Amino acid sequence: MPDYDLAIVGAGPVGLALAGWLARRSATQHASIALIDAREPAANANDPRAIAVSHGSRVLLDTPAWPADATPIEHIHVSQRGHFGRTLIDRDEHDVAALGYVVRYGSLMQALAGAVRGTRIDWLTSTTARAPQQDADGVTLTLDGPQGERTLRTRVVINAEGGLFHEQQADTTKHRRDYGQTALVGTVTLSAPRPNVAWERFTHEGPLALLPLGGPRQAEYALVWCCTPDEAARRAALPDDAFLRELGAAFGERMGEFVAIAGRASFPLGLNAAQTLVNGRVAIVGNAAQTLHPVAGQGLNLGLRDAHTLVDTLSAQGFEATALATFNARRALDRRFTIGATDTLARLFTIDSGPLPLLRGAALTALEFVPPLKKLIARQMMFGQRN
Repeated sequence: MPDYDLAIVGAGPVGLALAGWLARRSATQHASIALIDAREPAANANDPRAIAVSHGSRVLLDTPAWPADATPIEHIHVSQRGHFGRTLIDRDEHDVAALGYVVRYGSLMQALAGAVRGTRIDWLTSTTARAPQQDADGVTLTLDGPQGERTLRTRVVINAEGGLFHEQQADTTKHRRDYGQTALVGTVTLSAPRPNVAWERFTHEGPLALLPLGGPRQAEYALVWCCTPDEAARRAALPDDAFLRELGAAFGERMGEFVAIAGRASFPLGLNAAQTLVNGRVAIVGNAAQTLHPVAGQGLNLGLRDAHTLVDTLSAQGFEATALATFNARRALDRRFTIGATDTLARLFTIDSGPLPLLRGAALTALEFVPPLKKLIARQMMFGQRN
């Protein structure tokens, strides 16, 4: 007899959201579920990184799992540096309170963890899982934790532990692409901010995004600046004032001057996407399933949609391999479209020669004159492909 109906390996945002949904869904709330976490929950409490959560993901993340300090995105401004063409996406065009939200990673993790505490979930912290062995009835995992090594038997395993692109090993079952870009991230302060406006500016090195974070005078923005690895290393070593001058030259003067930056960090960018989400009684979600370029902010949102569909399927069909197969089929269209679109944007907008800049500018401008097309793109960003 298994120890658990389900074991979730990894307690990042997607793993925690999955656990919380299962714990509160009537069809699964009495199931025995283990959440296996290599860290202690408090390890992420003060993480200042910012992430974009779409309106669709906000709808999925019910109130117990929503951070109070989330900043709404009411408008999105998209342009390309050095070339004509831009488009504006406004919440009023889509009848939503916000197109999305910017949340600090630590705040989101605290909210998601709070929604899991007090439920029937058995949260195993400081514990790693390895060597899954499948048979017809379930999966056996080997755990290494505070009490040493032991085995755990479960009917189904969900792997939600993926990490960042550069931490992931090459896997022949995944489509992998190194974009030759590094993301510089941090929190910047502007002299003339425009509250609740997100900016995506395409440059020949890669996209530059500014996401509203609120703060004093609504002047703080999360920065994601994608550039070549050599330029990223050079800029990372610059004093703050020199870094901010280069950032201002790349972004422009739409919000005045960049006056401060905090929490500078960098990480390589790449695509690492599994061809299938299921192998027998084991499924993958979140970064274990796909790591995407940050352009358009789709990575976490795709992972949350995967996890929510998995909950729907397990609720309807139980903790069986057939349920995982159904889940895999239901997620195929959204994953294929979102991964393909993100990959295309990441590559297409870095080509700065020939007719492409002119064609991109024409496409961005055309969106302003073809509202149905702009609405279709915005709804894809918010909700993905419905299944």
